Formats: sequence, structure tokens, C-alpha cells
Amino acid sequence: MAQNKAKILVLIHSDNGGTYELAKEIAKGIESENNANSYIKLVKASQNPALKDLPVATVDELTSYDGIAFGSPVYCGNISTGMSEFLSKTVQLWTNHGLEGVPATVFMSAGSGAGKELALQAFWNSLAVHGMVLVSNGIRGTEELNKSIPQGNTVLGVTSMASLKDVERPTKGERRLAELQGQHFAKVAFALKDTHSKKGIPVVENQQNFNDILKQKNIVLPQVPKPAGNYKPFVRSGNLVFINQVALKDGKILNPGKLGVEVNEQQVKDATKVTMLNVLSVLKEAVGGDLGKVKQCVQLTGIFNTKDDYTEHADLMNIASDLTVEVFGDKGKHARATFGASSIPVNSSVEIQAVFEVE
Repeated sequence: MAQNKAKILVLIHSDNGGTYELAKEIAKGIESENNANSYIKLVKASQNPALKDLPVATVDELTSYDGIAFGSPVYCGNISTGMSEFLSKTVQLWTNHGLEGVPATVFMSAGSGAGKELALQAFWNSLAVHGMVLVSNGIRGTEELNKSIPQGNTVLGVTSMASLKDVERPTKGERRLAELQGQHFAKVAFALKDTHSKKGIPVVENQQNFNDILKQKNIVLPQVPKPAGNYKPFVRSGNLVFINQVALKDGKILNPGKLGVEVNEQQVKDATKVTMLNVLSVLKEAVGGDLGKVKQCVQLTGIFNTKDDYTEHADLMNIASDLTVEVFGDKGKHARATFGASSIPVNSSVEIQAVFEVE
């Protein structure tokens, strides 16, 4: 029986968790009649504590589902930037008719509620381009709403009026509408299961899950360090991502100072590993949480705070190179430059510059 269930993706972008709260109710409704399984995934990685452990979806996997429920915050009467960026990557699926006939439904977390219908219609327009079967919510469940407080219901899909703090949001009524929407959507997806061809970008069944790789190797990536000036953690130009990082750990520089004066070689090696972990953390954000999109580590440059007569820089930099190959295998092998400096910003003992090619 489980093999006959519809497989439904609940695909969301959530800033402050409001859309995720609705997504959980949608998923609850999807699974309520035992005819479908739900999978909540993000369009991009999030540092929100409630969201950071959720998996990030890839465009390639969309054709493997029997239905997709899309959730987004309302941005000025439109879908969010994060959701829009994800949908912009589905051009190849559109070209190959990959989502034609696949059921879709939408839900959104609004602020005051202004522009919510306009935003939902914009969502529908984007999905209609793919030829998806658009499943509305109608007036299902509205008789159960508490009419004494503003609610986020629409016929196009449930919303939550997140900025109205008179009651907990989503309200009990908004949560119930979301559950009913998921329940109804599961019926449609189950009924249409196997009626649409699942063509498009082939899904690689044995694709490496880098989260599992990191876990197996006991590699823990830190939070992305915040810039200390008027610059960004990374810049992407075409398919290249450029990253610079120092030995920042838990808000402080690990083992600061000059090699041979304040710190020894082992301390600098420890700082080099922390610096490279910071690079990988920033890289993960640059590829939307999916390290599988990394095609090649192109170049690593190690800069070390050393005395003028020090010559063993390459041995120090091997720590970063070995870690990169440990994570990415052959794709982690790179060109490299290593040299010393009389000082490094914030008194770090090491700075690493990295260039990666990504999808």
C-alpha cells in the first residue's frame, strides 16, 4: 500500500518561520488519509534555527514527485526573491515539458494581508507556464473560521497574516485551512498519479548527499561568518564563486598572532582548518545549501602571518588542501598558491582565498 501512495513535495521559502508553520499543516493534511507521503524542503538554506536542518531541494528532483505544494512569504504583492530565484532555474524543465500535468497548489505567509491575492495569482502564473494542474482551495473550511478576527483565507490558497499580533499566527483557523488544503491536494495528486510523464532533467539516484558525507567524516561546518566591512561573504561571477576567510571561530580569531612569535606551527595548522571550514560554510550558502552543485575547486591561496625567514608555508596549507579533497574527492583537487605576510587583518595567523566552479 505504501508503494502506491502519492509522493508530494512541500517546497518552501521561509524568512521568519511563518511559511514553515503553514507547511507543517499542509504536510499534516497531505498524510491524513494515508494516500500520500509529504516531504518538506527549502529552496535555499536558512540560518533560522527552526529551518536550518531542513533539506534543500534541487531543480533536478522536481519531476520525481506526483504533486508539489509551493509556499512563500508575500513580497510586495509577489512571491519571495528566494522562491523566484529557484523557479528561474527551472527553464530546462519547462523546455522539456518536465512538469506538465503535475498537480500544484500554493500557500503564502503575508504581513498585513495587503497584496496577498495579487501574490497568489503571481505564483499561479509562474506555475501555469509549466503546464501544471493548479489546485485551488475554494471556500473549503471557511465555515469553521472565527469571524471575529482577521484571517488569511483565500480561494486560491491559504495565507497567514503574520504581522497581526492580536492572536498567535498562524491562527487555529489558518492552520485548519492549511490542513484541509493539504488533504484535498493529496486526493488530487493521488488520482492523477502516473497520468503525467516524468520527463525532464534525469534524477541521479546515486547522487552523493554531502550532508551525509560531512556527518560520516565528522566535519561540522560553522555558521557563515558575518562580514566585518562593506563587502559580501562571497561573490559569484558566472559559474565561479570567490571566497576569502580568516580563522574566525565562535566570534573570535583562533590562535591569533605571528608564527614563531605568538603561535607555533600546530596552532597555525589548527587555525588553517578553521579557516577552510569557514570557506566551505560560505560555499554551501553560495550554492543554496547543495554542495553537490560544486563542479571543481579551482584555486586555493593560503596567506600566513610569518617571520621573514620562514619557508614551510606549503606544509601549513596542506591542511586546507587535504580537507577540500576529503570533502569533494577528485573535484576538490586544485591549483594552489602559498606565501607569507608580515601581518594579516584582525591578527589572524592565516587567510585563505578560494575559487570554486559551480553549476
